[in-house]
This record gives sequence, structure tokens and C-alpha cells, in this order.
Amino acid sequence: MTEIETDVLVLGGGPAGAWAAVSAAASGAAVVLVDKGRCGSSGPTAFGTTSLWNISPGPARDDAVRHAYAHGGGLGDPDRMLRVLEETHLRVEQLVRWGFRFPGTGRRGAGSAKPSAAGRTTPCVRLDGASYLRRMRRSVLDAGVRVLDHHPALQLLVDRDGVVAGATGVQQHNRFRSWTVRAGAVVVATGGCAFLSGGAGTNVDTGDGLLLAAEAGAELSGMEFSNAYGLEPMLNSRMIPGFALRAATLYDESGAVIIGHRSAAFAAIADGRRVYAALEDLPYAMRCWLAGRGVPDQIGRVPVRAVLEGTVRGTGGLSVSGSDCATTVAGLYGAGDVTTREAITGAVSGFGGHGGSWAIASGVWAGAGAAGFACRRGRRGPVGAVPGAGLNPDARIDPRAVVGLVQEHTLPLRRSYWRSAGSLRDSIGELDSMWPGAEFGLGGSGPDRLRARQAAALLAVARWTKYSALARTESRGMHRRTDHPAAAADWRVRLMSGGLETVWVRPDVRRPEVEEPATVQRAPAAADLTAADPLPL
Repeated sequence: MTEIETDVLVLGGGPAGAWAAVSAAASGAAVVLVDKGRCGSSGPTAFGTTSLWNISPGPARDDAVRHAYAHGGGLGDPDRMLRVLEETHLRVEQLVRWGFRFPGTGRRGAGSAKPSAAGRTTPCVRLDGASYLRRMRRSVLDAGVRVLDHHPALQLLVDRDGVVAGATGVQQHNRFRSWTVRAGAVVVATGGCAFLSGGAGTNVDTGDGLLLAAEAGAELSGMEFSNAYGLEPMLNSRMIPGFALRAATLYDESGAVIIGHRSAAFAAIADGRRVYAALEDLPYAMRCWLAGRGVPDQIGRVPVRAVLEGTVRGTGGLSVSGSDCATTVAGLYGAGDVTTREAITGAVSGFGGHGGSWAIASGVWAGAGAAGFACRRGRRGPVGAVPGAGLNPDARIDPRAVVGLVQEHTLPLRRSYWRSAGSLRDSIGELDSMWPGAEFGLGGSGPDRLRARQAAALLAVARWTKYSALARTESRGMHRRTDHPAAAADWRVRLMSGGLETVWVRPDVRRPEVEEPATVQRAPAAADLTAADPLPL
């Protein structure tokens, strides 16, 4: 068994985890980063283009914040948006100093105009995800961070005061032997949950970080906004990123152009009709790849399918507060898609660069916050593992049965894209009845142990999303209720959730009422922002 002691432990090696590790190391902390896959080459970012919400200070930034607040249904936080924009701008410059080049924007990574859902333009930087992650891995290693690839975390460690003090997991490449890292603080950056839908790079996004944090007492927020769908080419190989279809013309099976694009396409697919994308609208490299495999039909159309992206492109996740992205559990910090992005995106998806910028900003803030907490905490005493679901030594339930039930109630458009009290209660009844057996019947050793834990996480996340969607009796953003089709003024609140045996949902009473910004206050100077100073090369 591998046993390590460090100041800060980062769980996850995507963009948020990498920025958290570099930020914590820049604060003087000893850092260990463990990743379920390989840091720098796994996860959704590695399989597509990443966008960053990067806008220089000035009127354009103020206008972007006002637009994002309105587009998000009034659930965002203008002040937090400004801080994210400021942090992103600083870190884009940091990437340039590291030698990273932004395709099509020059070395400085200036924002390019990108059409928004409302037809306006939003400055957005696009960069190749694989190149971005390779650069971040080099930066992590250059910062002196110890990186442990293929080391999925299964449980958090806590001390006698209930403060998070490390984690334990298994080594996939070493006969699934155990590892333990004791730390002064932990940053969870394990990504969201896509329910094993087959989206490009989302096979590692099974909600593990959400479950282990909730088992330690962490609370979640915005889980009803976790039903984001994408469109992908209908192939046996499901590793084609759906972003390539966002600008493509869509047709139904009769050959008519689909008006309304995505929502109308989802409606057609839900009704059992075929939907196609125009091959000529796809990137050149993808056109050649698809044509070589005989995918397009005789008139140059590619069949597409709807893929649930869950909380990866959605919004819900761990509730974080303050300038350091601390969760509701002492010693535990969150960054990236594992956290809620309501403050930045409100009730809509963060696909248009907001999610990429949040990964940077939250990573920097969480890394610095965890390093500061570990320094203040000092020496640690005895620790113990938080008891977790699906970790029994013997398996009495096949995890495939659990995953199958979860997917039955999450993947179909009729279950997640459109919702009603009847369908939600039906799903809740089925999922709740599975939980006791899954909690105590899932387990095993070796790879079965990891599969059982993933199944338990998928089930837990599905229950939080269904309960939260049932509680919000309105339609707002990506949350669509067929029995409550309009937005309600008294529902401009965020919903907290949590619990395992018994799931609970309640309004966030800690959040003060935020008025729509008539004028936007300037973000504080860079020196006043958490970890805003340039990170060392």
C-alpha cells in the first residue's frame, strides 16, 4: 500500500485540478495530485475544443455580465462573474508566458466574437483541449507537484474533529492495491457526472467526487440544472465531440430544415424521428474522417443522436462559498465541474466559455484556499476513512443492474429533458428502492470495487437530480417542467440538496437577494483577488 503525507491533495487532473495544484504549489504548499485517468489526457476537455470566457476590462465586460445574469434566469452572482472574468484574463496571460499559443487568436489569446443563444456576441477564446491539457500537465510537474495517474479516489479521510484530512483509493495499474494520502486540506476536482452516456471523454465522469464529498457531509446546489444534452454523430465509436455539431444545419427525416435547432431537434428525436446534420457544416478534419467510414448518406447528411451530458455541461454540483471555494465541510474545497456553477451561469449551461473560465478561476482559488488552510491547521492527528456506499468486501448486487436502472431514468429525453411531477415521482420511487440494496450490496475487490463505487455514485447523483427537479415547480433555463411551463418570480432562488439514505432539498437561505445589475461594479484590483499574482514559471 502506498502511503504519502502532504499539505494539499488534489483529486482530479483536468483543467480545474491542474490549476488548483499549480496554485497551491505557488502558495508554498507540498502538493499531490491523483487522477482517475491520466492527468493531461483524460476527461471531456481532452477530446474537443475548450472555450474560455475571456474579456478585457471595460464596457464589454460589464455588458457580458448583464447578459449572462439575464440569460441565466437571475440566479447568477454579478460580483462572482466579474471575479471569474478577471481571473481568467490573468491566467490567459499566464498561459502565454508559459509559451501556450491560442489558435486563431494570436499569442495573446484575445477574445473572438461568438454568437450566443440570444443572437448577441460574446467574446470567447477557443483552444484545443488536448494541447491545453498537455501544457497544464507540464506546468503541474514544473511546479513540483507529485502526480499519481490512474489512482481513483474512493473515500475521504477525516480527523477526530471531522476535518477532511486526505483520501484513499486504488491503483489501477498496480493490481488495484490501495493508496492513502494524508493531507492538511483536499481539493475535489473530479469533474461532473454524465451517467456513462457515451459522450466524448465522459467515461471518467461518474460522480465519484460528488458522492465521497456528500458522505463527508458536503451539500450540493443546482442539481435540477443537470440535464444538459448534446448532439453527436450516430456512430459505433462514441468518441466524437458534440461541439462540432453546434453550427451545423439540422434536417429531419423528410429533408426539411429543423427550425429552432437544438430544442426542435431534441423534440424530433424524442418522438422517434431521425435527425441529420449537414456534412458540409462540420470541420474539415471531421468531414474527412466521417466520409472515410461511410457515415454520410448519399446527399451528404450525418445521422445524429441526443447524448446526456449531465452535470458536465450542466450546472449543478457541490456548493462552494467565499473567495476560496470552500465547501460546507472543513478542509474540503471544490473546483471545476464537480461544483455548482450557478453563480456564473445561473440556470443554463456553461458551454459558451463560462465553464472553462470557472475551471480556471475556481481551481486557482481552491488551490490557494486549501494551501492556506493546511498551513493554519498545522500538524494532523489520527484520521479515519469516511464510510461509503458500495465498498463492501463481498458483492451481492451486480453493478450493471444499478447502472442500467439509473440510465433508464436519466438518459432518455422523456426522463430528463422534459419533466413532470408524474415522471419524476416514478423515477424517485424506482431509484430510492434501489439505494438500500446498492449501499450494502455493492462491493468486491480489484476492478469490481471501482465499478461498484461508480455505480453507487451514479445512483446517488440521479436521486439528487430528481428530487431537486421535483422541488422546483417552474421552468427556468435548462430545467423544463411540462406541468409548470413558465418561470415563476418567487422561484428565483437556489436549491440546496444532500443526503443519502434520505434525500433532502431546501432553498438556500444563506444567499441574499441579488438584484439585476443596472450598472456593474468594477472587480477589485488584481492584487486584491485570491491568488491573483502571476504564478511562477
